[in-house]
Amino acid sequence: MRIGLSDVEGHVLHGLLEETSGDIVIRLDRHGFIIHASANIAELGQDFSAALLLPHITDLATRDYSAFLGEHVSAALAGQARLGWVEFPVIACAERETCREGRCQSWYALSLRPMRDSTGTPDGAMCLMRSVQQVRSLEGELHARAVTDPLTGLANRQAFCASLRRHLAKGGGQMVAVFAVDGMRALLLRYGQRTADEVQWGFAKFLETMALPGQELAQLDGERFAVLLPELTARAAREWAQDVVATFAGLAAPASAKAPQLTASAGLARVECTVDWTLREAELGLVMARAGGGRQVGVAGYHRVA
Repeated sequence: MRIGLSDVEGHVLHGLLEETSGDIVIRLDRHGFIIHASANIAELGQDFSAALLLPHITDLATRDYSAFLGEHVSAALAGQARLGWVEFPVIACAERETCREGRCQSWYALSLRPMRDSTGTPDGAMCLMRSVQQVRSLEGELHARAVTDPLTGLANRQAFCASLRRHLAKGGGQMVAVFAVDGMRALLLRYGQRTADEVQWGFAKFLETMALPGQELAQLDGERFAVLLPELTARAAREWAQDVVATFAGLAAPASAKAPQLTASAGLARVECTVDWTLREAELGLVMARAGGGRQVGVAGYHRVA
């Protein structure tokens, strides 16, 4: 959209365009409607040239962020001290009204500077929109690495404990299972770290296959895996864990007498008290299962989960 600007506004706009290569320059009226935008707003799939009505700045944001952006812009236009950058997602697509593709969503930051006319009356604002998608993507990658085990791709202990804390805050009561491949340390000493890593990776993928919808998986350390079973009763959780153990033993049966016999064991507990208490109870169940020869499911304090 091209609406005539005053000489002062034109000079300001020209300067901004020279200094902010790649940024989108926008002129708002006192109500937040866009009365001018630099040509590169077309990157957002916007074509204001044929618009019959002035678009509002909030029309650029996705529905979930429209009110948030409107609140920020209104405060800035009213002269309140909220002039920092604000970030929001935009559907950068020509069919933005109907497009729901996540790949079309891109994050932008907006900065506003209120303007006044010759009488000192508020007269809208000049804005800069700057893409921050690359920064957002990098932050997402760093967060994913911080909460993901690099070998198996499962959530790590930190992420799993955070999930347990959220469930405990809502009252707890869910079942949790801790699995481990039996004789993992002996396997490591005999065949080396590479083979041990392959077994860990393979068992992680096996657990992903056996997991039911809504169950959360994690690798607690180099030997133990955890599964949160939010929809299962204690009896159903034990039956599921026994099925996992039996199925793994069948799939991992050695092809020759020289190949190692791989089995797994599990411990069950209810999510209660604290995260440490919950994991300790589950790991005690695992110890009991292994003490019984492995390939079993153990429950410490069975009266609490029966």
